[in-house]
Amino acid sequence: QVQLAESGGGSVQAGGSLRLTCITSRSTVGRVCWFRQAPGKEREAVASIANGRTGYADSVQDRFTISQDITENTIYLQMDNLEPKDTAMYYCATGWTGGFWSVAANYNVWGQGTQVTVSS
Repeated sequence: QVQLAESGGGSVQAGGSLRLTCITSRSTVGRVCWFRQAPGKEREAVASIANGRTGYADSVQDRFTISQDITENTIYLQMDNLEPKDTAMYYCATGWTGGFWSVAANYNVWGQGTQVTVSS
């Protein structure tokens, strides 16, 4: 089974940037989605990529960019103009089983997560 490993999280001030990285254990994984979960809140989808096509949550549109380097088995999430409300544990997921890309239950492979903290 494919494995995922996230990195790149950290602490930044509002308005700053971070780039998260998700490395997959094999090159062909299909759709990959970044999710995030803040304490006491449900896991929510942030951005997805599949065959070069991307999708974003409204809350991050025009601030976050998902991209993929197939040669490096890596998916990136570039996060700009970060806000305190972006503070969460960020996970990448694959093994999409179909349905809406933004539903966590439609993915069956998850990484361990990387923490992002944005201070005001």
